[in-house]
Amino acid sequence: MTQRVELATVMDRLTVDGLITDYAAAVDDGDWEAYRRLFTTDGRADYRSAGGIEGDAVSVARWLAESLRVFPMRQHLIVNRRVLFDVLERDTGDLARVRADYVNPMGSVDGDGASVAPDFVCGGRYAFGLLRTDEGWRLREVVVREKWRRPSGRGATS
Repeated sequence: MTQRVELATVMDRLTVDGLITDYAAAVDDGDWEAYRRLFTTDGRADYRSAGGIEGDAVSVARWLAESLRVFPMRQHLIVNRRVLFDVLERDTGDLARVRADYVNPMGSVDGDGASVAPDFVCGGRYAFGLLRTDEGWRLREVVVREKWRRPSGRGATS
């Protein structure tokens, strides 16, 4: 690999990592417009393993906005990111796959609007499929594979 290709790969990896962080922040902040902008026009998300839906980014954003109202405090921790780049139409690095583990504490608010301790914690693994577009890297696919969940004060369940 030439030094130029190595530098481009490092830059792509940093950009992809930033996109995954932007995804977590959009969900945690309830910024559904930002969430939709992270996806390609045909981008899809699958939250079925966590009791959710599968569909296009617009439909899933609507569902997330409604279903997460009960947990206004959210904080995704996305770790152990493994990034692989692939080829599309002979250009290296136009596709990326990211597998990453997550822990997601979620909580409600008290009568004064202050966050309370997490009511619910879940964890699992994300599978992200990304595509380099004219606007930069975008999510083409997000698949959530929830492995466990625990209501506050109880033992973990599968």
